Amino acid sequence: MSIPTSFDDLIEANRFYAATNRILGFDGIAHAGVAVVTCMDSRIDPLGMIGLVPGDAKIFRNPGGRVTGNALEALVLAVHLLRVNRILVVPHTRCAMAANTEQELRDKISASSGTDAAWQGFHVVKDQREGLRQDVAAVRAHPLIAGRAIVGGFLYDVDTGLLTPVDEPT
Repeated sequence: MSIPTSFDDLIEANRFYAATNRILGFDGIAHAGVAVVTCMDSRIDPLGMIGLVPGDAKIFRNPGGRVTGNALEALVLAVHLLRVNRILVVPHTRCAMAANTEQELRDKISASSGTDAAWQGFHVVKDQREGLRQDVAAVRAHPLIAGRAIVGGFLYDVDTGLLTPVDEPT
């Protein structure tokens, strides 16, 4: 597979998208009242996996689907400004952030880049279910979110497409 050397194919696809998109100019509110924190993994369709469509939810994606400071910032904004009242935290099976240590990822990135990546953090998690419980607890305890949204933790199986509750919504 050759690596594209321009963005021409994407710009052309964007022209088609813009000509056929039915949600252009909508209000930006999460119409289903949902926010999802999940991984950047391309095997995950955050809207499709829960039966939603564009305009229904706010999506925050990062490696491992971890609740980082940036994720909390996005959730606070979503709860207070974008009508979110349900938050799902959704890491997934076969995730590199759960299958590697920080050092292993640093070594891989260093080898790939030719630059020492010892300083870079990746938010890996040794026990994915326990990490998910801690992330859900952090969202629930946030003083600007607590009592304003129900929060649940779910593990997405990239092989079956199913969500398994790990920390039931409260």
